[in-house]
Amino acid sequence: MNHKLISKIIGLILIIEVAFMVPSLIIGLVAKDGSARGFVVAIFASIVIGFALVKIEINKKVLTPTDGIAIVTFSWLAVSIMGALPLYIGTDMSYVDSFFEIVSGFITTGASVISDIESFPKSIVLWRSTTHWIGGMGILVFTVGLLPRLGVGGFQIYKAESPGPVSGKIEPRISQSSQRLYIIYIAITIALFAALKTAGMSVFDSVVHTFGVVGTGGFSSNNDSFISYKGYTVPIIMSVFMFMCATNFQVYALITKRKFKEILTSSEIRFWFVFIAGAIILIGLNLYNTGYGTLGESFKDSAFQVTSISSTSGFVSSDYDLWPSFSRFILLICMIFGGCAGSTGGGVKIIRVVVLAKLIARELNRVTHPRAVLPIRSSRKNVDDDIVFGIMAYFGTYFMVVLISTAVVTFSGTDIMTSFSSVITTLSNVGPGFAGVGPTKNFALYSDFYKIYFSILMLLGRLEFFTIMALFSFSNRKKGAFN
Repeated sequence: MNHKLISKIIGLILIIEVAFMVPSLIIGLVAKDGSARGFVVAIFASIVIGFALVKIEINKKVLTPTDGIAIVTFSWLAVSIMGALPLYIGTDMSYVDSFFEIVSGFITTGASVISDIESFPKSIVLWRSTTHWIGGMGILVFTVGLLPRLGVGGFQIYKAESPGPVSGKIEPRISQSSQRLYIIYIAITIALFAALKTAGMSVFDSVVHTFGVVGTGGFSSNNDSFISYKGYTVPIIMSVFMFMCATNFQVYALITKRKFKEILTSSEIRFWFVFIAGAIILIGLNLYNTGYGTLGESFKDSAFQVTSISSTSGFVSSDYDLWPSFSRFILLICMIFGGCAGSTGGGVKIIRVVVLAKLIARELNRVTHPRAVLPIRSSRKNVDDDIVFGIMAYFGTYFMVVLISTAVVTFSGTDIMTSFSSVITTLSNVGPGFAGVGPTKNFALYSDFYKIYFSILMLLGRLEFFTIMALFSFSNRKKGAFN
């Protein structure tokens, strides 16, 4: 393992994090709300550690797959440890609560232990939401664009960081791909901010909710998210952009290149549109038929909640825990499926669901045609067996972790639905769950041990298991991969 180069890149990432803390520090200084001290300490510590690591002399500038995995894992931990300091020092929160909150922010989960966010300083609220924007596209993808200046290639980091079973290139060079992704990301951010501000939101609320939507995180500046919000315009804008940000960002790159045929032939994108439309229609009709409200209100809340949960944003416009069982079941499926690969959304990813469905169909065909050669095709291309096996392993790991973790969480004394949905919503990076962690509640009911445990689940879900599991696997340690 290239320890010096890994340390140097982590130092660079800590310095980048400092730049994102500065706006919150300025707000804290201007408002004189007592939060500035926390940011000063966090910025000073990050600068000292960051520059010390960046100045390390390196001889070998090549990254192995193991190096990429180590950088991704320890970078997320490093930015979370430092990012929690402003909350810990500037508020009455414990460090464990602060760490949980910031991990949830960076991982874009949106699970919270705060019940009165409106009483917090605006600087803290802004930093909490800024972590969503940083984590959405990934601070590491941003870093990849800077690595060529160090004479280092970033492909191994890009592969380990990119969500989904396939890490596709938008441009021939990885650094160019990361730069194009951020141009698209920033363009969507500006467009959403302008739309929310035009719809009547204040500048501050527009920034907070823009970061939460674009990063598919879900932290709001309101205690009840959007439950008390009146009107149709803002929820519709939010729904559209939540859907957009959970769509594979490669689609927008293809649009800029006018490669519309590739978009139309994408199995993932076609299923994504059908799935979201179907879920909205089914829940909307179910709500209307059970006397929820007018047809317009039923479909407005259905569209908002489906796009919010499927994108793993986690904003809420209604207490969906009071909805009919059928509607809640559909939302549970949305939590598990999540968004598209290559998006800021979490979950198991739509492309995996598509490939799994095609795999099941192939095995059914083999019952009657045992000797037939039946390749799995997606987007008019054959899917390599290695990818299919990887997807099968992913699903097996996902549900094994869910079962084991649910058993662990039940020891906390919570009921089975609270325990189960707590695991699902943190592992899929959604935020709110059902029952004790439903849309009007949070994770404050859990002890420090479980908050740390859920933080690990959020990290596992964000890095899709194998990154962290490979890093700490016995076989890698036995082979001396970390020496």
